[in-house]
Amino acid sequence: MSTIQDEFKRIEEKKAWGAEFIKIRVASSEYEYTHRDAKKPQNKALNRYRDVSPYDHTRVKLQGGISDYINASLVQLPNVNRRYILTQGPLPHTISHFWQMVWEQNSKAVIMLNNVIEKGTVKCAQYFPKGEDSGGDDVLNCEESNLHVNLLKEEDFGYYLVRTLVVEDVKSGEAKEVLQFHYNRWSDFSVPKSPDAFLRFLHHIRKSGSLDDNVGPPVIHCSAGIGRSGTLCLVDTCLLMIEKQGSTDGVNVHQVLLEMRRCRMGLIQTPDQLRFSYLAIMEGAKAVLDGKGLESFHVEQVETIPENPPPLPPRQIKRPHSPDDEVEGHIKHPKEDDGSGDGETICQENSSSTNDSSEQAELRRRKRQEKNKALADKVAEMKKKQRDSEDWNDKKSMYQYLGIGVGLCVGAFLLYRWFIGGGGGMEPSLAQ
Repeated sequence: MSTIQDEFKRIEEKKAWGAEFIKIRVASSEYEYTHRDAKKPQNKALNRYRDVSPYDHTRVKLQGGISDYINASLVQLPNVNRRYILTQGPLPHTISHFWQMVWEQNSKAVIMLNNVIEKGTVKCAQYFPKGEDSGGDDVLNCEESNLHVNLLKEEDFGYYLVRTLVVEDVKSGEAKEVLQFHYNRWSDFSVPKSPDAFLRFLHHIRKSGSLDDNVGPPVIHCSAGIGRSGTLCLVDTCLLMIEKQGSTDGVNVHQVLLEMRRCRMGLIQTPDQLRFSYLAIMEGAKAVLDGKGLESFHVEQVETIPENPPPLPPRQIKRPHSPDDEVEGHIKHPKEDDGSGDGETICQENSSSTNDSSEQAELRRRKRQEKNKALADKVAEMKKKQRDSEDWNDKKSMYQYLGIGVGLCVGAFLLYRWFIGGGGGMEPSLAQ
């Protein structure tokens, strides 16, 4: 029985990653699963790509609203007790559907593996609040699903970001905390430079409890929800199998991927992504089997500069167009024009206006802090109520069993008294 290392060595020596990838594509092309719902006229505009559709038997169904359709698939691996929701990067008109799915599925995490803009192409809508510090808003209103998404905080780990979001139901007032893990150094159709950063990222997700079976499945997306998303799920699943059995023997990456493709078409899009999956699995397996765990991976250097365009210049500064305004020859900053003519007097501000601006900024900051604290308190209170409810259910079950036990004891005692202490009137009736 060959190991993952043997399989990797064989394919690497023959330079046969393309051939191996074609084998997987051919085998999965024989699946006879339908995707009729995705092709319905009313749903076509809800798909980012015409050739990436969820299968009917595994598609996630929205529970409320006009339509139950969203381009998302539930990928289940029962042998390791793992579930993932793989979906496309939201379109501008499906942002509300996306957060409705996160809410209804009780997902603890959203895992984002792409950037909003890559190489001058929009890969995903801005479906989460950027925050006032980044020139956006702290709140995203999803009117169609009656949800508000609030940005509580954002942490930068060099090659990925972790955002703490609070999703609030406007009607009921209920709120849930959702973590967004954003790996922002991974270009479409490519792979990270090394498995170390990727495995450290996976460890952070695991450590947060977002993949545990006591919460809803994590919502994972890139642009199409099949390439980078499939890579992460394949690596995580294979490492779980290795942890479970204590070795790499018998873990067939090829077969695991084919099984995952039964849930969502096209997972892993390139031979390079397949090769990287093997590398990450082998590196992760070595750390796990040596007893170090995925937390042993440390990344000292940030990989590459993300391909997002630089932020727009402040509105009060007007500058002429220059070649620096282009990002990879595709995206240009829009010209700033506030109707003030040549722009020479825009930056001339007196001290009083500067002070007013500072005071307003400080006031906004305080209001934002107060709002975030109120949301955090609300989430904490919701969690406390949930814990209290679970504790009461546990106690109630215990009391029920205790009551049954007491009832059985009393019944046994009465029967004993009945038969031993005179028969409760049975003997006199028989004598008559």
